[in-house]
Amino acid sequence: MRTEKQLLVKEIERHLDKSAYVFFTDFSRITVSDVSSLRKTLRAENGEFHVVKKTLLKKAADEKSLPMPENGFEGQIAMIVGGKNPSGVAKLLKEFRKNSKNEKLAMRGGMLDGKLLSLADIEALSSLPGMEVLRAQLLSLLITPAFRLVRVVNAVPQSMLNVLQAREKQNE
Repeated sequence: MRTEKQLLVKEIERHLDKSAYVFFTDFSRITVSDVSSLRKTLRAENGEFHVVKKTLLKKAADEKSLPMPENGFEGQIAMIVGGKNPSGVAKLLKEFRKNSKNEKLAMRGGMLDGKLLSLADIEALSSLPGMEVLRAQLLSLLITPAFRLVRVVNAVPQSMLNVLQAREKQNE
């Protein structure tokens, strides 16, 4: 392989190392301004949009021992990597595609933690809440039993206080 191609393969490997996920899209039917808009949108989640040659992508994936989809790689392929929130990036892609003029961006699949993702998996990932919401829900689950225990323990003195206040009002 020529030196230029080896350098490109190494660059693709570096992009694959940036995150635990990668999404593949066919961008052949969208305009340059739409790609610029997508890149700007992805920056909110530290995502990056990279156009790659399929053969070099497959070589880089082989070097990293990553699985690649067997089919669905027709057209011009770009990969989306970066950031720590795959569900947030999947949501951004879904919102970008919902825009009527950007439905031409076709998802081709992806990988998450070395496992292949189908289009349905990416759709399910995009419907998950963000990391902040998940952390808040987990914290709520952890705090709820303690909160209920405090309410039960506090109920006995509170009810005693209510009885004493009622008795005092009765005596007046």
